[in-house]
Amino acid sequence: MELKDRIEKMSSSLFDELIGIRRHLHENPELSFQEFETAKYLESILDSWNIKHYRVADTGVIAIIEGKEDNGKSLVLRGDIDALPIQELTGLEFASKNDGVMHACGHDIHATCVLGAAKMLNQLKNEFKGTVKVLFQPGEELLPGGATKVIASGELDRPIPDAIIGQHVLPELKSGQVGFRVGRYMASSDEIYISILGSGGHAALTDQTENIIYFAAKAIQRIQERIEKNAPENMPTVIRFGKIEGLGATNVIPNEVKIEGTLRTMDEDWRKLAHHMMREELEQIFHESKARFELKIKHGYPVLFNHEEITGQVQNFAKEYLGESKVVDLDIRMTVEDFAYYSQKYNTCFYRLGIGFEDSETTKLHSPTFLANESSIKTGTGLMTYTALRYLA
Repeated sequence: MELKDRIEKMSSSLFDELIGIRRHLHENPELSFQEFETAKYLESILDSWNIKHYRVADTGVIAIIEGKEDNGKSLVLRGDIDALPIQELTGLEFASKNDGVMHACGHDIHATCVLGAAKMLNQLKNEFKGTVKVLFQPGEELLPGGATKVIASGELDRPIPDAIIGQHVLPELKSGQVGFRVGRYMASSDEIYISILGSGGHAALTDQTENIIYFAAKAIQRIQERIEKNAPENMPTVIRFGKIEGLGATNVIPNEVKIEGTLRTMDEDWRKLAHHMMREELEQIFHESKARFELKIKHGYPVLFNHEEITGQVQNFAKEYLGESKVVDLDIRMTVEDFAYYSQKYNTCFYRLGIGFEDSETTKLHSPTFLANESSIKTGTGLMTYTALRYLA
């Protein structure tokens, strides 16, 4: 029997068990860096399967499957495990039991797929050489990102992995499909906080106040125009301000106006230059004013870059396993992922797992009504397993 057929058969036989695991995770979600019970649950399953494991980054878990001999190659399969602060409204029988917390981004599916791959690879460990680490990563949804803590622990570097592979659900793709993009795939993200400070008071007494509402409007306009005008050609860039707060009145100028926004782009050098341009514009606006500004840029996740060779290999493995018609090319996304930190240091491939239903509307990530086609678990588990075996062959 060919490897593909064997993996498909194993995935099918494991499917019901994995559905139960996924539903347990979905019922018991935990927020970023609070995944203590989730980690214990995963450890209990790994123990029952006689798979070695240890903690990382407090609430993360790494499982290790060693092949029949060490050929020097090491592969990491990553699944994230944290949930979001969302009240679930799906009405599912296995809906979240934790008030205000929900797996609305598919991390329960990610964890289930790599857990299933761990079991299958452990059963097949006499058929490959090298080492597979299965990483159950905490805190993807919250800065500074669990990936930073995993990297800082040094646990991934014993030994240094030849590749790190991650998958993430995508409702726009039907269950059974997967999607890939080589090179730049997901954006960097920065949170922008601007405070404009000046003497407030009666709006009619212009000699006694600084018109900081006007300055705030000017700052928003000039920063956005400057960055959009100077963005490199064919370099996707988003600069948007989503919050402005100036607690005055029709005839009252406040003492402070707060502005908050986001900057997203696909190039780290341009990202740094855009930061400089923001400050430069603000300095010009307030150069001759008694009002002043404070600018804070909270650095978020970097650009996610898919290594050309590794991603090409995994995409070819997916075509072998699923058939070419099930493997699609993806556009870039201005959303973010802390997997990007791995991509800045290691050879990585981050691809998309379809979870859409054939006969229903597409649900949205981070929505209280988010739904996923559970048949995707069979696809994700099988492909992760097949990819590991082919890569280490």
